[in-house]
Amino acid sequence: MTTADFERNGRKQLLDHVDVGIFVLDRDCRVQAWNWFMATHSGVPARKIVGQNLFDYFPDLPREWLVRKLESVIRLKGQAFSSWEHRPYLFRFAHNRPITGGIDFMRQNLTLIPVKDARDEVVEVAITLHDVTDVSLGQTRLNEANQRLEILSQRDGLTGLYNRRYWQERLEEEFGRAQRYGAVFSLVLFDLDHFKQINDRYGHPGGDEVLRAVARRLPPLLRTTDLAGRYGGEEFAVLLTNTMQAGALVVAERIREAMRSEEVQFSDHEISFTASIGVVQFDPECSSASELIARADRALYAAKRGGRDLVCCHGDPGVGNAVLKPAG
Repeated sequence: MTTADFERNGRKQLLDHVDVGIFVLDRDCRVQAWNWFMATHSGVPARKIVGQNLFDYFPDLPREWLVRKLESVIRLKGQAFSSWEHRPYLFRFAHNRPITGGIDFMRQNLTLIPVKDARDEVVEVAITLHDVTDVSLGQTRLNEANQRLEILSQRDGLTGLYNRRYWQERLEEEFGRAQRYGAVFSLVLFDLDHFKQINDRYGHPGGDEVLRAVARRLPPLLRTTDLAGRYGGEEFAVLLTNTMQAGALVVAERIREAMRSEEVQFSDHEISFTASIGVVQFDPECSSASELIARADRALYAAKRGGRDLVCCHGDPGVGNAVLKPAG
C-alpha cells in the first residue's frame, strides 16, 4: 500500500466514524465523497453515487437554493452556513424520535466549506450535515411552552376572558391610535346585579359558575376584532373597535338580553341574573383611557340607580352625577 493509499483510507475511516453527514461536490455538482452517515440515512451507497450528479439521485432537493449556496462559496472562497430554523432540512432523512414531536424529517444544520487547489481556486465544496432534530424538538417545545405562558398571562383563570392587565394594555393602545389617526371606538362596561346575594345564597362555587356563564355568552355577540375582559370581580369590559355609540348601544342591549335570557344550572339550582351596563364612545377631548373608563363607570352606575338590568350611555341625563359603586 502506498502512502497516498494509506492517507485515502485513513480519511475514509475518519469520515465514516463521525456521526455527521459529509459529502463533497465538484463545481458541476458531481459527488466526490459520500460518507457512511449519508449512505445510511439516504439508502444510497457511496459506490453508486460517487461520480454522479447529486440531483439525479435526489431530484426533490431544493436545487435552485443549493446551487446558489454553492456558487456563493466558490465565488467568495469562504464558508457558508444554513440553520434548520431557516431551512428545516436539505435531505428528507427519517429520524427516530417520537412522532408525537410533530417533526416530519430530520432537522439539519449545514456548513459548506470550500476545497481549494494549489492555485487557491475552489475546485470542490465539502458539506457537513448535522442532525439537530433534538435541538429542534427542544426549541419547539420551549416556544410552545412560552406561548402557553404568554396566553395564561393574558387570561383570567376562572372565565378564560382577557384579564384586566392585558385588556387595559389593549385599551391604552386603541386610545393612542384613536388620538393619532382619528379612529373611533366604544367601551361597554357591565356589572352583574346583586352578585353578592348570589354568592351568599349559592356559595362561591355558584357565583363562579355564573361568571363562567357570562364568559360563554359573550363571544357569539362580538366580532373577532372586539376585546372582552374580566375587569374585576363581577365586572366585565368590552372594547368595540371602529364602533360609534349607536352601534355600541345595540351590542350592549344584546349583552343585557343574553345575561337574563336563561338561568345557570348549578348543582340542583337554577340561578338567574341580570347586568347593568354603561356605554361610552371615544372622545378626542378625553385626556386618558382612565378617564374614558370613568365615564363608562358613571354610566354603569346610573343604570344601577335606575333600577338595574338597564343600559345607560355617557351623556344621558343624570349620568354625570351618578354615585359610583353602590352595593350590587
